[in-house]
Amino acid sequence: SKTLESNPQHLQPAIIAHFHEWLAGVALVLIRKRSLNISTVFTTHATLLGRYLCAGDVDFYNNLKHFDVDHEAGKRGIYHRYCIERAAAHCADVFTTVSHITAYEAEWLLKRKPDGILPNGLSVVKFSALHEFQNLHAKSKEKIHEFVRGHFYGHSDFDLDNTIYFFTAGRYEFRNKGVDMFIEALARLNARLKSSGSSVTVVAFIIMPARTLSYSVEALKGQAVMKQLRDTVTEIQNSIGARIFEIAATGKLPTQEDIMHDEEQVLLKRRIFALKRDALPPIVTHNMQDDSHDPILNQIRQVQLFNRHEDKVKVVFHPEFLNANNPLLSMDYEEFVRGCHLGVFPSYYEPWGYTPAECTVMGVPSITSNLAGFGCFMDEMISHPQDYGIYIVDRRLKSVEESVNQLTDQMLEFCLKSRRQRINQRNRTERLSDLLDWKRMGLEYIKARWVAVRRKWPELIHQLDGEDSENENDIEGGFTGYETDRESNRGDDLDQLGYHVKVPRPASAPGSPKIRGIDDLDLMFRDDEEDTGKPKRRDSTVINGLKAMSLKGADPDYVPPVTSES
Repeated sequence: SKTLESNPQHLQPAIIAHFHEWLAGVALVLIRKRSLNISTVFTTHATLLGRYLCAGDVDFYNNLKHFDVDHEAGKRGIYHRYCIERAAAHCADVFTTVSHITAYEAEWLLKRKPDGILPNGLSVVKFSALHEFQNLHAKSKEKIHEFVRGHFYGHSDFDLDNTIYFFTAGRYEFRNKGVDMFIEALARLNARLKSSGSSVTVVAFIIMPARTLSYSVEALKGQAVMKQLRDTVTEIQNSIGARIFEIAATGKLPTQEDIMHDEEQVLLKRRIFALKRDALPPIVTHNMQDDSHDPILNQIRQVQLFNRHEDKVKVVFHPEFLNANNPLLSMDYEEFVRGCHLGVFPSYYEPWGYTPAECTVMGVPSITSNLAGFGCFMDEMISHPQDYGIYIVDRRLKSVEESVNQLTDQMLEFCLKSRRQRINQRNRTERLSDLLDWKRMGLEYIKARWVAVRRKWPELIHQLDGEDSENENDIEGGFTGYETDRESNRGDDLDQLGYHVKVPRPASAPGSPKIRGIDDLDLMFRDDEEDTGKPKRRDSTVINGLKAMSLKGADPDYVPPVTSES
């Protein structure tokens, strides 16, 4: 603010300052206080008080209207930061959030209804051919196979070709990220798979950084033993190949004694003997600083997911973010996600949720919740999102018990899919990546800033657009307004971006993996002639609706009041 004020010669008639989060809020307040000729936009990605309240294990959403916000902020020692955030929200020409669930939260905690929603996006890079991302999945999955062989050595009697990899990842927020619900649902899934006699095995990874001392000896030993076995087998394989070639070159067929020598058999037996162990495979890969008080480990113990032989669900807690230099699981996060089959993120507090969005872009199905901004967005954008690999757990209107059962049902449904069905679903999931591209999401930022300009300089806008009033009205009506009563929007299927249509349910059952998702959204709504025998068609209403971008508008004449509480 001081820099802008001290250099007035650089100020132009229409400067827009866009501030994100309370940390940048002081400058916004000073711009308003010093009457600088700058229009302002403030975007909160999560309210500060909301994070603290949810971390305190309160019934947040049912009591949101009744919190004494000043008392709650003071009790948690964040009153000064809360005041900055609230002042920034009230002083901005345009106040926005990243999702409707956060807008509802901000309305009651910051005491100003947001003017619109600016969803988060991703830089989407499309493959030139559909099979490319499927090949990446296969390569990454093989690396996870290598880790699993080592981690479960001596107990790896399950078929890796019939093993499904689940994962959850993020900051260590046990309740907010829904890890408590994930572990409980895994225990129930384990019971269902065992009772049904299923041949499927699930390995569930929990990737969350925690305080650790070192890698556990048992985890390191497993990888070392398996590497030693692989090196020995490779050496014997090369020796056998050379001997067979030499014998065949003399015009003879090799005998069994010629193929493997006695010393090689002895060496191989030693390596196999080293695979035997009495202890169960560890549930955590590191030595924890406070093992007995770790919430994740305690709940795993409570539900007794100990990686026993008879368990159909195995658990691996990796209390460190992934990187390629890791001696245990040598994979970057993106590579690991591509190798998994399902991401599970049943969050209780998640203003947006990049982890399931990243899964979608990489063609990996995911489970989210209707308390996450991403879950709300996809629920509004897509009819039957589960058909596109987006499963949404209802944590708003259902009890905890009902939500856990719903999550268990969704994971079981995924486990029962055939390999072909999972491939088809991954293809459908990857097609949705266009909806999350910044090329699409960035339009909302442009519209929000246009509304800010109109509110700051209405007379200037009328002068500039006097000859093009029609275009002005289009943009004015294009800003995604926030409605407190979301049911009023659901009546006409108004989604996050203001469209009056949804991405329809896939017509083919199962969907064809042959259609490639590219920038042309028409392909997302095409029947597959090879699978259904029907002629290819397209729903012009849906496509035109998506391309029209006729969005609801916020009031451009709104001027934020200057009050004592601002």
